[in-house]
Amino acid sequence: MDQPQYHIPALLPECLDALDIRPDGVYVDATYGGGGHSRAIVDRLDARGHLYSFDQDDEAVARAMQDPRFTMVYGNFRFLRNFMRYYGVDGVDGILADLGVSFHHFDDSERGFSFRFEGRLDMRMNRKAAHTAAWILENYSEEELAKILMVYGELKQGRKMAAAIIAARSAGKPVDTVAGLTEAVGRYISPRKEKKELAMLFQALRIEVNGEMRALEEFLQQTLRVLRPGGRLAIITYHSLEDRMVKNFIRSGNFTGEVERDFYGRADVPFKTVGGSKPIVPTDEEIERNPRSRSAKLRVAVKL
Repeated sequence: MDQPQYHIPALLPECLDALDIRPDGVYVDATYGGGGHSRAIVDRLDARGHLYSFDQDDEAVARAMQDPRFTMVYGNFRFLRNFMRYYGVDGVDGILADLGVSFHHFDDSERGFSFRFEGRLDMRMNRKAAHTAAWILENYSEEELAKILMVYGELKQGRKMAAAIIAARSAGKPVDTVAGLTEAVGRYISPRKEKKELAMLFQALRIEVNGEMRALEEFLQQTLRVLRPGGRLAIITYHSLEDRMVKNFIRSGNFTGEVERDFYGRADVPFKTVGGSKPIVPTDEEIERNPRSRSAKLRVAVKL
């Protein structure tokens, strides 16, 4: 269990409390990453309990812990229900998903996740996936680029950035590297908000490359069929698009947030929110210790 840790788990004590772990329970960590959350969950299980952890990244799978109470699932969490059926699991007591990107992805210049390092723009969580961020920047239309920058990056200058990328392509200037992309859109990045807006730009591309919003939607829908009554759902998000989706789903069982009611006007909802409508956020002490947890928001629910 003494594995090197390349991702500091956010809100770890809060996640463990949220799952209300039973020693003999069955749990899912949908985002293994550096394994910090998974190790802490397994430490609370006895020989009857079990944890299934998902990851589609080769490096994460290669570093997975070895423990009889643990199974590493090499796959995307969007296939949660199929994998649970494959392993003969008819219901679980808790599901955790930390939707953040592991430190090693940001710190590896070859992966192209960060604007801090020069390199080719890859951004694939699954290195076997067909299309990189570079491919998208070289092949998407102006309208397609504008959409992902404005919707996934929430960039007000997204349309102008998309036009600038197309103009650079037309002029024979490559936009498939960090330097090429930042040079193409540089005039539309506010000097006062440079780091924030570049992070939003790279976030938008990463979400598109990995189909993150669709995968999250499919995953959440499947939690309803995998969790046992009384089972716990704990999701950590890092940007408003994810948080809104999770909040609406927990509140209503759908992604609009509109609560359906029966003939008598009683709310027909699949979950009970734990801890009120506001998410759990890191303490000042945690943020000081782990600055990358600053934007983390944990929402918790119990399946009815």
